[in-house]
Amino acid sequence: MSMKRTNVYADPDDLAIIKDAAARRGISEAEIIRQGIHLAAMANRVWDEPLFSRTFEGPGRTPSKEEVRDAVADAAERGTRPGTDA
Repeated sequence: MSMKRTNVYADPDDLAIIKDAAARRGISEAEIIRQGIHLAAMANRVWDEPLFSRTFEGPGRTPSKEEVRDAVADAAERGTRPGTDA
């Protein structure tokens, strides 16, 4: 993997925590910082595809609390999970 050098400003207390963690884990401080950058990048990524691509049968709207309560109660009476015919 190729890498690009960059400079950042960091809080001295954060750097001290990173230094201690690196020594404890036996890895470089740079590796911890790279892991943090990766986590930040992934947390802010905009995905091209929706997280859920499957569709489910239903009324096409969000059910009301009463509808959910009734479906769960009916399933409990039948001894099945909601949305199954078993």
